[in-house]
Amino acid sequence: MKEKIITLKVDGALTGQWSSLLLELNLMKRAWKSYGVDITMKASGLKNVLTYGTRVNDDAKKVRRNSS
Repeated sequence: MKEKIITLKVDGALTGQWSSLLLELNLMKRAWKSYGVDITMKASGLKNVLTYGTRVNDDAKKVRRNSS
């Protein structure tokens, strides 16, 4: 099958909106992978958004105090 390319030009999105858009596209990418669709994403800040936006219960960073 021939490779298909989609180009999105986003203008006027705030930082939070941009992060949400990238995270939602990543969710679609993961969901479609089980159907044999391989999606490649390229965007500014993509690595950082996906690193921090897909964390689940990162307990290593919590500070716990003992009650004395």
